[in-house]
Amino acid sequence: MHSVLTNRERQIFEYLIKSYTTKQIASLLHISEKTVRNHISNVIIKLDVNNRSSAILKLIVMKELSL
Repeated sequence: MHSVLTNRERQIFEYLIKSYTTKQIASLLHISEKTVRNHISNVIIKLDVNNRSSAILKLIVMKELSL
């Protein structure tokens, strides 16, 4: 099965479900906060949802992420 997420998107969303902030994720991954937000936006668009929470829920339902 092919994943909907890139490796980087998966890393970011795995941190998001652990309640890390954009700033914390950027620091951990050594990228800018804007890059983190861009990855999140790309996933929101890809999944056709309105926000990060909806993206997380959809990814869990799709079995792309687990809690």
